[in-house]
Amino acid sequence: MEVSPTHHSFIVGETGHVPAVKIAARQAAEIAGFNADDLYRTKLVATELATNLAKHARGGEILIRGVRGSSAVEILAIDHGPGILDVTAALSDGHSTAGTSGNGLGAIQRLTDDFDIYSLRDRGTIVVARLHAGRRSAARLGPIDVSGLSVAKHGETVCGDSWQVLHQPDGVLTVVADGLGHGLHAGEASAAAIASIDPGKGIGLADRLRDAHAGLLHTRGAAAGIAEVRPQSRTLRFAGIGNIAAAISRIGMTRHAVSLNGTLGHEARQFRDYSYPWDPDGLLVMHSDGLGSHWSIDDYPGLRQRHTITIAAVLYRDFNRHRDDVTVLVGRES
Repeated sequence: MEVSPTHHSFIVGETGHVPAVKIAARQAAEIAGFNADDLYRTKLVATELATNLAKHARGGEILIRGVRGSSAVEILAIDHGPGILDVTAALSDGHSTAGTSGNGLGAIQRLTDDFDIYSLRDRGTIVVARLHAGRRSAARLGPIDVSGLSVAKHGETVCGDSWQVLHQPDGVLTVVADGLGHGLHAGEASAAAIASIDPGKGIGLADRLRDAHAGLLHTRGAAAGIAEVRPQSRTLRFAGIGNIAAAISRIGMTRHAVSLNGTLGHEARQFRDYSYPWDPDGLLVMHSDGLGSHWSIDDYPGLRQRHTITIAAVLYRDFNRHRDDVTVLVGRES
């Protein structure tokens, strides 16, 4: 399994920060193998989103990543601003609250291949823009839709967390790893944890963690969690060592999975997986300890029905501890 690329974070507090976002968007488009037309619209989307943060939201954060294998670029605009009172109106050409032409959000929606927006008054806005080479929509990979974001601790150039998703005809296998500490060596440890898990081996989750433990002996060590969702059997299985959280969120209830004490590559005395009932209306949420654990999807009206990356971005915005790398994965039946 290969590590999914992390998001690069850019704080946007004024229009002078927009050029850096534009450059990063171009680099992400190049990583994704975009042609000139796709690269151009990627830069336009990034510029509009960053400009909106500076002008309308009193500042915020842009997350960008390019995905080589799927020829895609993902751009997230995140803010704690006043929110958008009427999202439908804001997406209409000519609507403006800042004396501009009012074509920003509407243009972004037209230029992207997958678009989502979630906004609450006085709590901020999340805008998701995904662009694919050739303007195609993302292919359905399996019965479970999983999205994730991973961001390095502020000041670090390498994220110490890693994650990966393996889609299967009858379900999905998700892995989150958190290298001890942060920075380059933590990233090496978490990447080694992902690489040591062979999806082709017909073994249980506990044995996969044993493989990861052996594969991390040369590193500083890591925490890791593996979740497997099988919709037909209505089960979620989870095995974890260390501080990787996994939970099933349903309306009015959140059930947290058990992760055992230890550090892969150093000391892990017990490997065990646990089984939980999976509900077709449930959400799988996995995250590293860079995210606080006292979240509830029910606190956000209508969020449960939004895109999985939108849900992940809301949790990242509101529960980021800001002192470590942070990774959030959200999955649901597609």
